Amino acid sequence: MILFQLKCEHDHEFEGWFKDGATYDAQAASGDLSCPVCGTSNVGKALMAPRLRTSRQKEVAAEKQQQKAIAEATQAAIAEIRKQVESNCENVGNKFADEARKIHYGETEKRGIYGQASLKETAELVDEGIDVMALPWDDGTKKN
Repeated sequence: MILFQLKCEHDHEFEGWFKDGATYDAQAASGDLSCPVCGTSNVGKALMAPRLRTSRQKEVAAEKQQQKAIAEATQAAIAEIRKQVESNCENVGNKFADEARKIHYGETEKRGIYGQASLKETAELVDEGIDVMALPWDDGTKKN
């Protein structure tokens, strides 16, 4: 069903429900529509404002606000993790895989480290039983 705002030649406005737009067109062409105020069959569509689902809009706005709050909290948590790692661990840069192996196999002192490793290097470390974790922070060098 579709609702149209209708208007007669004497500027009387009223609503009409139709099965679809084609049904309205057929009834208007055959003169089956008439104004309930004056009875004229010279009736056409009037301008109408769309009916807004304000409750749905409020739901969408609330959901977006919640998503924004979650994103901000996540960013704050990532920033805190980064601060803790940078304060308590050694940055070994792109030598991360080599240093992680040396620590694991007892070739150097045990300590917290961080740095960069390729996906292949990370997979090899995991296969060797070396615990590694990707950290989700943006260093400003990579853009999606």
